[in-house]
Amino acid sequence: MQEVDDVLGRLRRYPDVEAVNLYAVDAADRLILDVAADALAEAGGERVVVIDDGYGALTLGAVTAHGLSGVRVHQDLLTGELALANNARALGLADRYTTHELGRRLLADARVVLLRLPRALSGLAEIADAIARYADPKVQVFAGARDKYLTPAMNDVLAESFGYVRASRGRQKSRMLLARDPKPLGSPPFPVRKQLDEVGLEVVAHGAAFSGPRLDIGTRFLLDHVRRMKPDARDAIDLGCGTGILAVALAKARPQVSVVGTDQSAAAVASARATAVANGVADRVRVLRDDAMTGVAGNSADLVLCNPPFHVGAAVHTGSAIKMFSETGRVLRPGGELWTVYNSHLNYRGVMERLVGKTDVVGRNRKFTVTRSVRGLRDVRQE
Repeated sequence: MQEVDDVLGRLRRYPDVEAVNLYAVDAADRLILDVAADALAEAGGERVVVIDDGYGALTLGAVTAHGLSGVRVHQDLLTGELALANNARALGLADRYTTHELGRRLLADARVVLLRLPRALSGLAEIADAIARYADPKVQVFAGARDKYLTPAMNDVLAESFGYVRASRGRQKSRMLLARDPKPLGSPPFPVRKQLDEVGLEVVAHGAAFSGPRLDIGTRFLLDHVRRMKPDARDAIDLGCGTGILAVALAKARPQVSVVGTDQSAAAVASARATAVANGVADRVRVLRDDAMTGVAGNSADLVLCNPPFHVGAAVHTGSAIKMFSETGRVLRPGGELWTVYNSHLNYRGVMERLVGKTDVVGRNRKFTVTRSVRGLRDVRQE
């Protein structure tokens, strides 16, 4: 057990945001590993699946404790996938697991599934449906989270796909939901489609995609300014594109613009690609799974649109938004524009002035602020 504790103690969040109040391992990870120990030992690695492992604690903890190999892993967030890979390499365990999309190849014949419960119920519903649909009929699901993020509705969502669902006893402000006995299922419920008449487009959404098939109120406010955004733009980026509403709306309003949507969520990328196809602009909207544009070439865009997050995982933290603004300053060409919508209390304007360029408020309502930042002739990050 000391060896497992040593492994968990060495895990890092990198390349995700690192800070004193952000952790790579928590009590919920340890609880899942402890409660699932007997099932893991019996199943063997090739029949173990890990889903949404934050930074590798579940995968590398299970591998170390039980000598497993062939563990299959799916992580929606690219930063988590990269952090697991980095941690596994540092620990000499990179050959013990493989990564997969959520679906049959991930889950076929699985007898044990370890899961960090997602905050979005729709995300949990898609995961539960996939497990029940593709895993071994005797599969056991060990799903955990911190108490403050658990809701009774999670039990109900799991019960739609499993005949047996119960909560474990709590420990260190963490708790688990245990599920087994998959139910017979009809057609897959995801992705879902919805016509958004107010903006004249159809949105397609997988369960874990932010805001689902709805129009987020911040995105709605930013859409009011699409026609004012850099009139001569040819290359645009929807940074943190979600289901692709901004990217598709821009492509439809500005036929001369080619748009790249980027998001670190696999569910968002799949959703945005499907939304572009559904609205007939897939030839001008390309979607990449990417961490805050770190894979996008410098000086390659005339326009960036962004509705940035203010959460890093479960913690309220501005680090992700600051990372996005820093990369925007690198990616924009001189004279290029960043248009951002954000909760007014966050007051990002000073950060954007420093990392991108001259920033003006162009819209404000009771909750949100829309700003335009113009990239200067010099690299403002080096001043």
